[in-house]
Amino acid sequence: MNPRTEQLGVHIMMDGYGAPAAVLADRLRVLALLYELPKELGMHRICEPELVEVGPMNPRDPSELSGFVMIDGGHISFHTFPARGFVTIDLYACQNGIDRQWAINRLKSAFALADADVFIQERGLRYPVESREAA
Repeated sequence: MNPRTEQLGVHIMMDGYGAPAAVLADRLRVLALLYELPKELGMHRICEPELVEVGPMNPRDPSELSGFVMIDGGHISFHTFPARGFVTIDLYACQNGIDRQWAINRLKSAFALADADVFIQERGLRYPVESREAA
């Protein structure tokens, strides 16, 4: 017998271009976004956000900031490259009903992007509707 399934979740990936270096290097701004965005999207943080200055480990852009926050059933992460005006963004949620266009616009605005490539991948295409019996 095949279990009933449904689609559950979305993965929004964005590559942002033309952002001001000062925005991408602003620790407080990026950290605030990791705190605020989950709530704005109706998600719940399950840990405190982390933000790390990569430094000389990244010879292409030592001013890189990498940030991450786990949410209930997903995560949000940013990797900024101020010297290149570039940011990569990952928003993954095991939820349906997220206003995808609002999230994309919010992220473009937050990083003051001139342009972006956006990729949306449906996740959990065969998520089981019922829990399995305990073994």
